[in-house]
Amino acid sequence: MAMKSLSFLAALSLLALTLPLTIASDPSQLQDFCVSANSSANGVFVNGKFCKDPKLVTADDFFFPGLQTARPITSPVGSTVTAVNVNNLLGLNTLGISLVRIDYAVDGQNPPHTHPRATEILVVELGTLLVGFVTSNPDNRLFTKVLNEGDVFVFPEGLIHFQANIGKAPAVAFAALSSQNPGVITIAPTVFGANPAINPNILAKAFQVDPRVVMDLQTKFKK
Repeated sequence: MAMKSLSFLAALSLLALTLPLTIASDPSQLQDFCVSANSSANGVFVNGKFCKDPKLVTADDFFFPGLQTARPITSPVGSTVTAVNVNNLLGLNTLGISLVRIDYAVDGQNPPHTHPRATEILVVELGTLLVGFVTSNPDNRLFTKVLNEGDVFVFPEGLIHFQANIGKAPAVAFAALSSQNPGVITIAPTVFGANPAINPNILAKAFQVDPRVVMDLQTKFKK
């Protein structure tokens, strides 16, 4: 009787250890692909997108051209991010992955931001970048590294991170993200460019600055 009890307890322990792993894993796909479609007339709704009839799918649904070409940089922060996600590469739907090309001007940066739905792995194609991310509260520990051509760095899902061109020439990086649509929250324009605007007194207390500083920043980021 004692041996049976021990066996039962061992089975429960094993189940307790393995169940969280089972719950945490993504479900297996029940089809080869689910190319995103523009309307319900083409298929069923899956993961935020309609699925195109597989018989109408072509190779072009899995194709995105021209990522080797440098992008013009016109933003005030000195970078341009070209995203390849489910919105412009329809075959990515349900596949849990996407890609970006980032062009940096001299002294340009991809400012502090976060991806709420993805981990990011970045490789430097050209130039020298200072990259980093900050851990969550209460430690707020900063991890930084200088990357040269061919170097790789990973930014954990949801954490604030950045890249800055510290070289003497333009830089280029490519990054893969573990979501078909990772989302991006760029800290400064999100906080100071909210629409409608966040009460300046709330932000002034949060950032421990004069409300006039906040109002000036809100003017700069106003859409």
